Amino acid sequence: MPSLQVVVLYGGKSTEHEVSVHSAQTVCRLLAARPERYQLHLVFIDKQGYWFLQKECGFRQPQDVPVTPVLMPDANLCALDGSVKIKADVIFPVLHGTNCEDGTMQGLLETLDVPYVGCGVITSAMGMDKIITKQIAQSIGAPVLPFRTVHQGQAYDEKALAAWVHEQGFPVFVKPVRLGSSVGVRKVKTIEELKPAVDFALQFDSDVMIEKGVDNAREIFCALYGEGSSLKSSACGELRTLAGEFFDYNAKYLVVGGCETKVPADIPADTAAHMRRDSEALFRALHGSGLARVDFLMDKSGAYYFSEINTLPGMSETSLYPQLFEASGESYPALLDGLIEQALQIHARKRALLLNR
Repeated sequence: MPSLQVVVLYGGKSTEHEVSVHSAQTVCRLLAARPERYQLHLVFIDKQGYWFLQKECGFRQPQDVPVTPVLMPDANLCALDGSVKIKADVIFPVLHGTNCEDGTMQGLLETLDVPYVGCGVITSAMGMDKIITKQIAQSIGAPVLPFRTVHQGQAYDEKALAAWVHEQGFPVFVKPVRLGSSVGVRKVKTIEELKPAVDFALQFDSDVMIEKGVDNAREIFCALYGEGSSLKSSACGELRTLAGEFFDYNAKYLVVGGCETKVPADIPADTAAHMRRDSEALFRALHGSGLARVDFLMDKSGAYYFSEINTLPGMSETSLYPQLFEASGESYPALLDGLIEQALQIHARKRALLLNR
């Protein structure tokens, strides 16, 4: 049986560009270790949105070949000078954040009519929006924290917002609605910090959430793999910040030893079971497929709250997603195999619909 032609996409027009490259380096290394099964085509997307075929997964190099996605019977990618044509059996987007994880890339891949790993257009778009996911979490009975929103270009009542914050109590967290990796997030501990935090977040997104905080919250995570009745949830894990007051971008990626991981998390078994149940229910309500990571906050009393879902979570060896499943007895290479196989199956189901005949 010939090896599958796998295009791995990474980088992207996102504030999480660097994180994506590090994730992809692990994915590429594990897939490349089995050349009898996979033939890889490594495609880096720079911050301007231009695509480049690489020999080694990483950041832009002078020898990289410019390529573009195309609609051709014998190719999904083509070099701008016509020297390279690639017909993919499957595309593996190892991309995070805006223009990557929010349904836009998935829409392009649907247009190319090629199988791809991960959630579809609608799931990706909804999963990226913290307001929509909170509303869906509420609909399935998962606990969420109170929040308010501010929209770019629309005046808001600063006094009313300040009154709501006082009513909820400090701290509150101000977050861009459609970003990940804690980019643009600020912890607000005084009313004087509120407006600057909102203004700061509005530099990253047109919509901003102001959410009641859980001071010194424990951050608990659950990973998901599969779809529908075959969906699997991992053991719950905990990530503790050792740098800063909350798990921000610096603690995640810039400070060596900025955080520590404990898998499984030291929480009561029934709490972990409820988190896994809520994670699975949310993913199904979003019509998810492939992979995701669901994040929760836990207060000192042991009560927990849904925080967000990541439909293309970090995939490096030190990322939570593989650690959570490895602690549950699932090897990382086997997970990658399963994700690729599922992408092929989902695409075949779509092609079998009467609409596509």
